[in-house]
Amino acid sequence: MDFALSPEHEEIRRTVRDFAEREVAPVADEMERAGEFPSAIVRRAAELGLLGVPFPGSVGGTGLDSLAYAITVEELSRVWGSLGIIVSAHTSLGCNPLYLAGTPDQKERFLRPLASGEKLGAYGLTEAEAGSDSRGTRTRAVRDGDEWVINGSKRFITNAGVAGTYIITAVTDGAAAGRISAFIVEADAPGFSIGRMEDKMGLHASMTGELLFDDCRVPAGNLLGEEGGGDRLFLQTLDGGRIGIGAMALGLAQAAYEAAAAYAKERKQFGRQIASFQGVAFKIADMATRIDAARLMVYRAAWLKDQGRPYGTEAAMAKLFASEVARDVTNDAVQVHGGYGYVVEYRVERYLRDAKLTEIGEGTSEIQRLVIARQLLGVRAM
Repeated sequence: MDFALSPEHEEIRRTVRDFAEREVAPVADEMERAGEFPSAIVRRAAELGLLGVPFPGSVGGTGLDSLAYAITVEELSRVWGSLGIIVSAHTSLGCNPLYLAGTPDQKERFLRPLASGEKLGAYGLTEAEAGSDSRGTRTRAVRDGDEWVINGSKRFITNAGVAGTYIITAVTDGAAAGRISAFIVEADAPGFSIGRMEDKMGLHASMTGELLFDDCRVPAGNLLGEEGGGDRLFLQTLDGGRIGIGAMALGLAQAAYEAAAAYAKERKQFGRQIASFQGVAFKIADMATRIDAARLMVYRAAWLKDQGRPYGTEAAMAKLFASEVARDVTNDAVQVHGGYGYVVEYRVERYLRDAKLTEIGEGTSEIQRLVIARQLLGVRAM
């Protein structure tokens, strides 16, 4: 059993880290405070092939794999959580459903511009009454000749207002009762608009908002997969998305650990570096140990996906564990910094705020436990 990364994976880490530290870090703090979407940074990431990492060149992607993608999101998030979630939502949620279920024509028309970075993607599942329970979906799509007419709304959608292509779910009459279908909606579709934009706890440069459909018309060919197959497709999509969120949590935890370790060696109290006090030193040791375990879990889930083996349970475990590690490590990093950790001059308070999303996005920690328990026990735990 070899835990070493391949030369290709080491190279993608070096490439992304260099980009993040040289081009992203100098502007991240100011743009985060301003809540400004990093359009120029995203374009630069696209030029480097970072918006299509796990997809083959035949559909406009970079031609790497899921492990390379996890490393990419981890390294971006280590410098800026907002950029990490922008890329993760675009790749896992905007591109992957098209890759999984798209026809050859749909992949050429819609996936290629996304995977190449020409456009940004987003995914609309959540509604006011439909979050963890997709059966609460109220958005409907009705066939009208050569078009589908969509009415309803979506909430808490990452990349809302900046994406060029949205994959959304809606109940369709032709499917079994309560079943949903998936549709491709372009930003300029008639009847489609952006509603309320959210003012969030963290990740301020990532746009999160509402999608509105008022007799929104899309061509019949924009049905993604089979009618009524949206449930299965979004479950597959979320499995992959959990690897991305787990990787984001890793990056945030790593950044907080590095900041705490550096500060502990610089800060002196009672005539000594605070790193020499057992209370601080043990926190640093626990941070490093838990991050290492989380990294192994996230990388294992990505590796299983790349091998074509079942990975849904492992992805849920990785996302659950990594997100809670990120929560604890970022909190402890603030504690190590003391009063300085509570002020915006030091980035650890940002890491703490950003990390909370990883316990919620792509299914809350409670939902991850349900997913894991169902797989292990073979019963529908509720």
